[in-house]
Formats: sequence, structure tokens, C-alpha cells
Amino acid sequence: MLAKLERLIGEITDINSKLILLVGPSRSGKTQLLRQLGDKLNIEPLNVGLELGRRLATTPNKKRGFSAGELLWEIADKERTEDPLLLNNLELLFEPGLQINPLDIVRRLAHSKRVVAVWPGELRGDRLVYADMSHPEHRDYSRDGVVVLEI
Repeated sequence: MLAKLERLIGEITDINSKLILLVGPSRSGKTQLLRQLGDKLNIEPLNVGLELGRRLATTPNKKRGFSAGELLWEIADKERTEDPLLLNNLELLFEPGLQINPLDIVRRLAHSKRVVAVWPGELRGDRLVYADMSHPEHRDYSRDGVVVLEI
């Protein structure tokens, strides 16, 4: 699976959105695969929940939604641009109070650099889904413009 992921990273350099989502059921090895890739490339995967949460904690509630994308850009900019950006623990982006589109924010990061992210939901047909429909954090997106590696 690691070899397949490395091949995909090499192939996405020529397309507009350079985003690869690792998608699979809970405990399927998505985070482990991201860590293996990080070890091989000597890159530490970014824990979005921890890093972004730390910065949002000092941001007034009313400004958090607006600031979330900006702060994530700042965090990502600290990484070397030639290396892929490895993102894990995206759940914070789905917080209803932020009123943001998590997939759109990650897609925008992937316009300027290659991004490999662990999708915290699942793939249903051609849809990326996060949480059940009755859950307040439920999201449902088309997978258009995203390379999906199913685990």
C-alpha cells in the first residue's frame, strides 16, 4: 500500500488539485500508512486537531470560523514546500461552530503543494461522507477533484 501511495504522490504533481485522501473504515490503517510515508520521507505528519486547536483556543469564538482556514495555511506554510504535506486528525475542521467547509480548505492547501490527508469519514459510492446524517457534524461531498486511496 505504501508503494501505491508513493506512486500516486508522484503522479499528482501535474494536476490542479494535488490532494490524496486516505479513506477507509475506522482502524483500517490510514494513520499507520501516513506515518510510514512520513518515516520514509522524513516528514512528521501534522496533527491538525492539536495544532489548529491550540491556535484557535486563543481566537475569539466569533472569529474562529474565519480564522481556521487562515491558521491552517500558516501551519502548512512552515512545512517544506517541495515535500508533501501530511495531514491527520482533521475532525476539528468539522466542528459545526466553525461554519467552514473542511474539504474545501484542504483542497485549497493542495493547489500550491501536494497534500496527503487521512479522511476521518468514509467513501460511499462517489461521495465522501463524514458522520451519520443525524449527527450535527454530518457532511457529504463529491469526490471530484480528489484522488482517493481506499484502505
